[in-house]
Amino acid sequence: MTNATRRTEVFLMLKAKDLMTLEVFTLKENDSLRMARSMMSLARIRHIPIVNNDYEFIGLVTHRDLLSATISRFADVDKSIQDEIDLGIPIGEIMRKDIKTIPSETPLREVAEILLHHKYGCLPVVDGGKLKGIITEADFLKLTITLMDAMEQI
Repeated sequence: MTNATRRTEVFLMLKAKDLMTLEVFTLKENDSLRMARSMMSLARIRHIPIVNNDYEFIGLVTHRDLLSATISRFADVDKSIQDEIDLGIPIGEIMRKDIKTIPSETPLREVAEILLHHKYGCLPVVDGGKLKGIITEADFLKLTITLMDAMEQI
């Protein structure tokens, strides 16, 4: 068995839990739209899982959702006014609840196919109702770079 074959077999055995981001920025339903905007900007993320007090996954807010909830810049609304409006909107009002989730034991190939075929930017990883992590397109790009580096070593 060649090293390339062995690496391919190892890759095929990988699960969602092997690639997912464990330290996930989350919000609660009652947190404000302003808080979500700030978190996305400061942490440079595009997806925020929404959880309850027991860390059970209940929804997701994406950067696109935030853009949809923004008053158009063509409306000539001052940023401070937008911030004030955002402060009064609970994230639960704009979050998506019909989000596809995956268990941590899902094979990575299946995860990749779901992301690709459904054009999702992320998949929350949920076991027993509780959020365990998140897998994004960026995680697969990092994996691709790692695999390409490994191939160069052969």
